[in-house]
Amino acid sequence: MTSTDLEATSLETRAQVFGALSDPIRLRILDLLCSGQSCVCDLQDAVGVAPNLLSYHLRVLREAGLVETSRRGRWIDYDLAPEVIDGLADTLPGPVSRVGT
Repeated sequence: MTSTDLEATSLETRAQVFGALSDPIRLRILDLLCSGQSCVCDLQDAVGVAPNLLSYHLRVLREAGLVETSRRGRWIDYDLAPEVIDGLADTLPGPVSRVGT
């Protein structure tokens, strides 16, 4: 793999993250998850969209690496990915000063 291939992959990854952040519903979901892990049923009540639409938005966030899932019996819990803050800063072009560092 050449450096050009790596750069293209990096740009695609960054574009995927920004695409995931470009929707108000997905931003609302991320805001809710900032308070901690939440099951789909709680997210459904808080976001107030159809279940199939919530599932779509959660999939977009998961594929972008912004959230992760864990299974609890029949329930699926969602949480922010541990490296979400650093990952977001890494998607920005150029050097970014991280808060608290």
